[in-house]
Amino acid sequence: MQAFDLPNYRQPMDDTAGDQSPEQKRAAHAAANPDLAERLDPMAWHCTQEAGTERAFTGTYWDEKRAGTYRCAACDAPVFDSDAKFDSGCGWPSFTGPVADGPDGAAVDARTDSSHGMLRTETNCSSCGAHLGHVFPDGPGPTGDRYCINSACITLEER
Repeated sequence: MQAFDLPNYRQPMDDTAGDQSPEQKRAAHAAANPDLAERLDPMAWHCTQEAGTERAFTGTYWDEKRAGTYRCAACDAPVFDSDAKFDSGCGWPSFTGPVADGPDGAAVDARTDSSHGMLRTETNCSSCGAHLGHVFPDGPGPTGDRYCINSACITLEER
């Protein structure tokens, strides 16, 4: 299933349905984890908590080949598996899809991002709301999606 087929893909989160926005999830996670700012390095904080982006080809995992599970840097939830990783040439770690381990069955949420004068789809950790990166419809099979993720937003747990 492509991310574009998900009901919330390219749609704002509906707070009236009981869903929390990524900002609300981030605030709640930071309040519950007062050491978060100390645990994350400045780039990880900027990317996960302020929806920042690291420069292409500068992150730890853009050319990573080791097998394992990529976890959210803010809450340690599994978000991607190395089996879904591919070399897109964009300079950021790229995946065809997230793992299916989140609270609603999805580890990664998606919503419209119109910042910087562009229309993109932002990806966030479904557990804590941390910004991860963006997803684009130009990836390989089986999904056709390219989840373009900041290295600063993930950690690798090797198999």
